[in-house]
Amino acid sequence: MADDYIVDEVRRSREEQAAKHGFNVKAILAAAKKRQRRSRRRVVPLVQKKTLDAALPHPRDPEIASRAR
Repeated sequence: MADDYIVDEVRRSREEQAAKHGFNVKAILAAAKKRQRRSRRRVVPLVQKKTLDAALPHPRDPEIASRAR
């Protein structure tokens, strides 16, 4: 597989950030959130959308199977 300079740059940046915060995941996340707050850009939160599948009972649900007989 050929080396991709963009992937290499992202990995190098990620490694630098991790090392800067002692490879502590909570510290890395806190720093990222702090950068987002300082930024003037709007951050859109990801909200889980309800799907139709989630509202429907599973076909193997025992209650449904007993009604089908």
